[in-house]
Amino acid sequence: MTQVVKRVLWIASGWAFLLLGVVGLFLPFVQGILFMMIGLIILSSEYVWAHRLLSRLRERFPKLAGVAERAKDKATHWWHRDSRPEGA
Repeated sequence: MTQVVKRVLWIASGWAFLLLGVVGLFLPFVQGILFMMIGLIILSSEYVWAHRLLSRLRERFPKLAGVAERAKDKATHWWHRDSRPEGA
């Protein structure tokens, strides 16, 4: 899979999580805040506004910052593991 396709899929998944999070704010069975955080973490690697918003949230909610950082590290590890060329 080319890097361009992966980047588009990465951005689309971030927007999908963000949208699911907004829907989840109104539906009792979907964890809206969780999905919004996942979407922001994904989009923060591509968009400055998402990075700034995530930084503000981390300052305001320090416990959440630790959880978000661990999740980001896991996602980064997962992404780079799948991005390696075959045979490497």
